[in-house]
Amino acid sequence: MNALNFSINYPSIHSGTDKSIINFYNEQIDLYSVFYSENQSENNDRKRFFVTDSTVATLECVKPFVQKFEDGTYKNDTLLILGSGEKYKTIESVLQIISEAVKAGLTRKDTFIGIGGGVICDITAFAASIFKRGASVEFVPTTLLSMVDASIGGKSGCDYENCKNIIGTFFPAKRLYYFPQFVQYLSENQYNSGLAEAFKTALLADKELYELFKNEAEKINKRDPQILQTIIQKCVKAKADYVEKDFTEQNIRAHLNLGHTFGHALESVAGFGTVTHGYAVAWGIGRCLELSYKKDLCRSSYKDEVLNILKMYNWETKSIPDCIKGGGVGERLIKVMHSDKKNQNQNIKIIMQKDICSTVIEECSDSDILSVLK
Repeated sequence: MNALNFSINYPSIHSGTDKSIINFYNEQIDLYSVFYSENQSENNDRKRFFVTDSTVATLECVKPFVQKFEDGTYKNDTLLILGSGEKYKTIESVLQIISEAVKAGLTRKDTFIGIGGGVICDITAFAASIFKRGASVEFVPTTLLSMVDASIGGKSGCDYENCKNIIGTFFPAKRLYYFPQFVQYLSENQYNSGLAEAFKTALLADKELYELFKNEAEKINKRDPQILQTIIQKCVKAKADYVEKDFTEQNIRAHLNLGHTFGHALESVAGFGTVTHGYAVAWGIGRCLELSYKKDLCRSSYKDEVLNILKMYNWETKSIPDCIKGGGVGERLIKVMHSDKKNQNQNIKIIMQKDICSTVIEECSDSDILSVLK
């Protein structure tokens, strides 16, 4: 199988790995060839612990791989199938992975491999990072969101006490295996969720990608394979640049949270799993642009253009989404936003924009934020 190789380099302060090697495969999805071909022979003396979810395990392209575990073909390796969705992004799931790894006799020299979307990548990496003080981890991202964002850069973790990603570590994957054809298996809302993260990347770092979203909505919405490959590779390279400059998110990497402070609050208040992560982030991007305009950071023409693009992909642009019920929505959202791990005082840090590829971090008061939530 021919692969386009790409690597992300990490600073020496990290003990997990010094770089992530990313292989892009244009062929049909074939996990057996990736993990059990002759060129994998150097790993025969090491155990591999595969983690996936019930949705991925039942995909036609993955079933043959899963079946071989059921048949006992892979005697040295183990496959764990978890429940699917954000509600399984919990410390209990992390501990289940660790418990099964102990039963399988894994050592810190063995490898955890997450096959799935952002939830599976995050919890598998977190489990690996704390298993015997750190075993290596690899990913096969199966959603667009995990390809363009979640699998890259080493953020691992889980939700806890109704707070998004409140527990976690920086622990990057040693290797990632990209099959863009997985995108064709996604439901419409999961595909749309991944597009939102890709659009965020365009706003932050790639004017050409922004123009692609602006001018090629029909092809993008129809999942044109060539355009998708362009989107994925551009997002990988952009995020790699951020991560290499600021691995532990001390400054510039925080820009990648554009839309996320609002979005994470929406996910929490609506109830984890009620809306997709990308839906929430896209809504958050709209709120950030409205706030940027109110604080005289950006022109109305830029704000309006971004909001129009959001509408082209059926993302929410209302100040209060319909998915939240009850009163006092603004106050409820702000309460959650105050618990965001980026905040260090009474104000809330918001990623805002002056223009395309011109991003700033501002501390905003509750009244500033409430002004775009009504």
